[in-house]
Amino acid sequence: MKTGYLSGLLAPAKGLTSASELLRKGPFLMKDKNPFLAQAGAEVGEECSLTVSSFSLQPPPPVKKPPPDKELQAIKIQAWWRGVLVRRTLLHAALRACIIQWWWKQKLAELLEKRRRAALEQYAQQIWAVVKLQSLVRMWRIRLRYCRLLNAVRIIQVYWRWHNCHTRGFFQGSYELTASQLELELEIFLGSQICRITDCIPFPIKN
Repeated sequence: MKTGYLSGLLAPAKGLTSASELLRKGPFLMKDKNPFLAQAGAEVGEECSLTVSSFSLQPPPPVKKPPPDKELQAIKIQAWWRGVLVRRTLLHAALRACIIQWWWKQKLAELLEKRRRAALEQYAQQIWAVVKLQSLVRMWRIRLRYCRLLNAVRIIQVYWRWHNCHTRGFFQGSYELTASQLELELEIFLGSQICRITDCIPFPIKN
C-alpha cells in the first residue's frame, strides 16, 4: 500500500509541469482513485501546501560552453584593434606634446637671444658713451694744455724779441741812383735809440 501510494503520488499527471505542483496537488489527484486516502490526502495536501510554499526547486545553472574558434578570433582581432587605437592615440598625444615642447623651446631660445642682444647693445652703448666722454675730457685737457703752452710761447717770444731789440741793433735803408749822384738814407736802430743818416754822393763825370 505504501509503495502504491508513493508511486501514485509521484506519477506525472496531465497539466503538471514541475515537482512543486506535483507535491501540492498530488493528494487531491489521488481522491478519485483511492477513496480511502481522500481524508488523508486532504490532510497531506494541507501540510504540503503549508510546507512546499516556502520550498522551490530551481534548475541547475547552465554550464558555460567554451566559445567557438571564430568568436575567439573575433575577440582577439577586437583586442588588437583596440590596442592599435590606444597606441595611435598615445602616439598622437606624444607627437603633439613634442611639437608643443619644440615650439616653446624655440620661442624661449628666441626670447633669450633677444634679451642677450638687447643687453649687448645696451652694454655697447654704455661703453661707447664712456669712451666718448673720456675722449672729450682728454681732448679738452690737451687743448687746455696746448693753449697754455701757446700763450707761454707767445709771452716768451715777445720778451725775447724785446730783449733782442734792446741788446742788438739793426738797420734798414733805401737808396736812389741818378745820372750824377747816389742818394742814400739809412736808419740804424740800437735799443731804444734811432739814428738816421742821409747822404748824397756825386759821381765824377768827365766832359
